Amino acid sequence: MTSMTALLKDVRACSLCANHLPLGPRPVVQASTTARILVAGQAPGRKVHQTGIPFDDVSGDRLRDWLGISRDVFYDDRNMALIPMGFCFPGTGKFGDLAPRPECAPAWRKALLAHMKHIQLTIVLGQYAQAYHLPDRGKSLTETVLRWRNGWPLVVPLPHPSPRNKRWLKHNPWFESELLPALRLRVAEVLQATD
Repeated sequence: MTSMTALLKDVRACSLCANHLPLGPRPVVQASTTARILVAGQAPGRKVHQTGIPFDDVSGDRLRDWLGISRDVFYDDRNMALIPMGFCFPGTGKFGDLAPRPECAPAWRKALLAHMKHIQLTIVLGQYAQAYHLPDRGKSLTETVLRWRNGWPLVVPLPHPSPRNKRWLKHNPWFESELLPALRLRVAEVLQATD
């Protein structure tokens, strides 16, 4: 098996779908063999493409708030893996960013996950990541997130933390009153655990 260092170097040099990317390839990923929490996201947005830092945007601010952790903790790859379904910005469509490129997950995801033997919590953001990580998900995002206890304490589905989801959050107050307090406690528990 290729080492994680070599694999990440290959991922970051990937140009598999370059012809389909409006800004060109710039794979954005954070991972290590010691990570305890995996955040499985969608694909980087335009701002993340520019900075090369995962979740370095308003969505990231909201996600860190949901998890109850600081930027320093979030960007510590010894504990946190940030692996989207697509590593490059896919472009913008009529209703926001396009779906992650379909070539990315089959090319890299299985190999990356195989190196992460210490994952104790997987946080699954949005429909594409949920389709990959939750084969028995609900028929809608709301139904899937409502079933969050089904995978507890190992896997937790969340809506994407995008500002576009303000309406969803307003219509689903149980998310903030029930799920988020439990999630924050679980994140703290995993980060404080020792092997």
